[in-house]
Amino acid sequence: MVDETSIFIGASRKPDDSYQRAEELLLRYGNRHGLVTGATGTGKTVSLQILAEGFSNAGVPVFCADIKGDLSGISMMGEAKDFLVKRAEQVKLDPYQFQEFPVIFWDLFGEQGHPIRATISEMGPLLLSRLMNLTEAQEGVMNIAFRIADEEGLLLLDLKDLQALLANIAERADELSARYGNVTKPSVGAIQRTLLVLEQQGAANFFGEPALRIADIMRTTRDGRGAISVLAADKLMMNPRLYATFLLWLMSELFEELPEVGDLDQPKLVFFFDEAHLLFEDAPKVLIDRVEQVVRLIRSKGVGVYFVTQNPLDIPEKVLAQLGNRVQHALRAYTPREQQAVRTAAETFRPNPDFDCATAITQLATGEALVSMLEDKGVPAIVQRTLIRPPSSRLGPITPDERRKIIAESPVAGQYDQVVDRESAFEMLQKKAKEAQDAEAQAQQQNSGGSRWTIPGFDDVLGTGNRRSSNRQTVAEAAIKSVVRSVGSSVGRAIVRGILGSLARGR
Repeated sequence: MVDETSIFIGASRKPDDSYQRAEELLLRYGNRHGLVTGATGTGKTVSLQILAEGFSNAGVPVFCADIKGDLSGISMMGEAKDFLVKRAEQVKLDPYQFQEFPVIFWDLFGEQGHPIRATISEMGPLLLSRLMNLTEAQEGVMNIAFRIADEEGLLLLDLKDLQALLANIAERADELSARYGNVTKPSVGAIQRTLLVLEQQGAANFFGEPALRIADIMRTTRDGRGAISVLAADKLMMNPRLYATFLLWLMSELFEELPEVGDLDQPKLVFFFDEAHLLFEDAPKVLIDRVEQVVRLIRSKGVGVYFVTQNPLDIPEKVLAQLGNRVQHALRAYTPREQQAVRTAAETFRPNPDFDCATAITQLATGEALVSMLEDKGVPAIVQRTLIRPPSSRLGPITPDERRKIIAESPVAGQYDQVVDRESAFEMLQKKAKEAQDAEAQAQQQNSGGSRWTIPGFDDVLGTGNRRSSNRQTVAEAAIKSVVRSVGSSVGRAIVRGILGSLARGR
């Protein structure tokens, strides 16, 4: 039916609904990216699951987000249920074998998987500004902060490092404004307040060390299968901006770290971006341009990026044009925007003379999709109405006990569990502040010591020299102390000057 150079997607149907042919994704075009779209409940998660299974069996590591928890079942062997067996027969999947896959669970909060962390420096000012929804002026301050950190050798690892640096910038606002442009305390204060909100939302768990090593999401097992990294994202979705920023950071890290390899027989890694619309909502043009650049160029690094979302309109045209492998599940067309989405989806396919694509999109059943994969020479195939094959792993979520066992036996167990807090900007700035405070206190003490009144012949009564051992005051001592107490008045000042021989004449 299919060979080791492809992934079996399902079987296309003739106009009379009889079997037509196997639909497959050619591994050599797996790095040409893809798109899986469809309304809620139409089977997108299953399509993602069978693609991940296929890539894993081919030895390709996979990274994907698990929004609802359903995708965790890929770590367990499937069960022969009637509707699954029936679908296997319909698509001529023979033998239909059940299988469990090598999964590594990750979680930005460290609750349902190994913690994932990144340093502030790795995130960079652009992504941080996107995460924090900063204004243009505030983004300018953020860029200045990173410039100062580079020039002064300040490591930015976690949130408290950035908070300390911003506080330092506020103190030096006048000095820095002359060098870099306007740096206002209100802008710094607004950024600090946003950082506080992020900290309360759990972002502090994400920023720090040990940072994620890209090699740990590109693992293969001893039997040659690619490890599937599953990010627990159900809680993360409560902060969708953090979710989108994290995945964009991960794509950017892959782009920057991996070498150029050109076109390979199969990808080195496949990256699934579920709920992809969150990446582009309210995104500034500079960020969309960055995504388009990464998607366009990361192909030559051997990485395939697959966007999973409800509506093809969620993806900007420049990015959409880069997605060669398409799986389109059913869309509803009740509103004008939904009708436009159906037309857009239909127009992105190579037409099939056997049916009207726009009409078919609204009539697809659950587990059925319009499929168009890249054929020889990278040309999109004619779109086909396709029954999606059943997965080999479990449908639905795993239990908490099963998850804990997989985490404990993970190849990265213990590597990311403990936070490392080495000396960085926070500690360095604290040290500088203490040194400055100590120097100021010493200067004040010296100034204070040098201004003591000493009167020759009175045994350093008012100074710090030798004093009489007796606690009783002589008449002279009592007189001098009385004089000093009266220094605050103009008469007193004149008396003291007179004693010192400096009283002006003629008074």
